[in-house]
Amino acid sequence: MTTLPANDPTTAYIEACLQGDQAGYAALYDLYAPGVYRLCYGLVLNAQDAEDVLQDSFVYAFRNVHRFDAARASFKTWLYTIAVSRCRNTYRRKRMPLVDIAQMFGLEVAAPEYESPEAENARNAAKDAINRAMTELSPLLREAVILRYAQGLTFREISEVMDCPLKTAESRVRLAHDKLRSLLNVQGQGLLNELLSY
Repeated sequence: MTTLPANDPTTAYIEACLQGDQAGYAALYDLYAPGVYRLCYGLVLNAQDAEDVLQDSFVYAFRNVHRFDAARASFKTWLYTIAVSRCRNTYRRKRMPLVDIAQMFGLEVAAPEYESPEAENARNAAKDAINRAMTELSPLLREAVILRYAQGLTFREISEVMDCPLKTAESRVRLAHDKLRSLLNVQGQGLLNELLSY
């Protein structure tokens, strides 16, 4: 195994795992689980399924940590690749429900302290429009846009996770963007622009 840069705590955690130290596993889980959960939730669109995939992904990663090669990918990219693969298995078997967009992006979309009923209804309608639009994306486009905007991965990292050329990753994000915009009404587009600006 090639080691990661010395300033990355992941290196020490992986080394601890390779020595059989349970603290290394716990530290890796604590460091990466929130992001992996958001990724899984954004792809399978169900909290329980996302939790199941999260656990399955970590079990697989921990059993195979000796196979991780930092010369080929970052640990995060390697772990996300595992999670995406397991998400694909899950959403092939299930029909996609509506998604909570705030949970998918790891955001708290809180209402102002005082909000008129009309403004609250408009905000909820915009959120619902985005939820419905996300379910209309093909799994590959949904993966690309979640990896890019909910997880903040670069196009190169997306191409590694999705096992496709860099240009294909860029194209999938662009196509997802275009499809979402075409599906959304004016309110939904405004909320989408706000979320994607984070």
